[in-house]
Amino acid sequence: MESKKIFLSSPHMSDEGYEQKYVKEAFDTNWVAPLGENVNKFEEELANYVGSKHAAALSAGTAAIHMAFKALNVGKGDIVFCSSLTFSATANPIMYQDATPVFIDSEPDTWNMDPKALEKAFEKYPNPKAVIVVYLYGTPAKIDEIKEICDKHNVPLVEDSAESLGSTYKGKQTGTFGKYGIYSFNGNKIITTSGGGMLVSDDEERIAKVRFWSTQAREKARHYQHKEIGYNYRMSNIVAGIGRGQLKVLNDRIAKKTEIYNTYKEAFKDIPEIEMQPTPPNTKPNHWLSVITIKENSKVTPLNIMEALEKENIESRPVWKPMHLQPVFKDYDFIKVKEKAVSEDLFERGVCLPSDTKMTKEDIERVIKVIKGLF
Repeated sequence: MESKKIFLSSPHMSDEGYEQKYVKEAFDTNWVAPLGENVNKFEEELANYVGSKHAAALSAGTAAIHMAFKALNVGKGDIVFCSSLTFSATANPIMYQDATPVFIDSEPDTWNMDPKALEKAFEKYPNPKAVIVVYLYGTPAKIDEIKEICDKHNVPLVEDSAESLGSTYKGKQTGTFGKYGIYSFNGNKIITTSGGGMLVSDDEERIAKVRFWSTQAREKARHYQHKEIGYNYRMSNIVAGIGRGQLKVLNDRIAKKTEIYNTYKEAFKDIPEIEMQPTPPNTKPNHWLSVITIKENSKVTPLNIMEALEKENIESRPVWKPMHLQPVFKDYDFIKVKEKAVSEDLFERGVCLPSDTKMTKEDIERVIKVIKGLF
């Protein structure tokens, strides 16, 4: 008999049924689509949670990044500095706006954008239109240093916090340091709405504009009047209802993800070939995914680990393949400070381990046993 499947990170609805309550309200009042009370309240509640003044609920985190760039007037020929070690959704919206990405390498302390490489990028390209930093697997970047560099050059910062909702740096939520922050509620994220995203900012006028663009840029007129190109990017009232329920259990999910990370860390502490993604000082990551790297001289490779887990019906993944290595972005510049790019090294040596908040103690033990068995 096949053993129970252990997922990397799957949707986890609240035991209390909060999501169903809000969704039922939407049905009962017939506010199924497009907008409604849940959307307004989800924006308000999420903005309150992270400590931002305004929020726009959108159809995806990718849509939120796209709208952030549009709100910053990123356009044809503009340069945008972008973390290379990320999922393609961070970089794709640069292309939607006909702009040019310049990819920035990671540093080993956080695995996120290297401030030194960012400085080097500014030397080569003094006038980028924006910088987008990613918080990899829920771990905050060296955001003080990155923000300082952006401010010095007077360039707006966008935070891709798709993976880091609830993570803090010096007590402040990721997504609230720059001009815009984005969150994702994709099926595998720490809380999910099945699909959806949020753009946050303290700029009320720009957030209102994003809501306008995201509802097909329809002008206030009796007839259908359009002066600008619009998008069908608004979140539905049903989806927002799920989000409101999920927000109530976010802190529980962070606690569980942290417990999973600490359990792995403790289990592997006597295996010198295995290192966990670091938890940098002054940060409280949400530990969305627990990620390990395998030292280069190890007889066990990341692929050995992934294949051994797969045999036991356990999901795992490689670390993101950096954007500068992706065929679609091969013609764009990449800035690094080390001979061997840190992002490439992490991609070659990294494995994302199951970090599902529904995992039992036995499930985690199963994962640990498989990995330890290889060493």
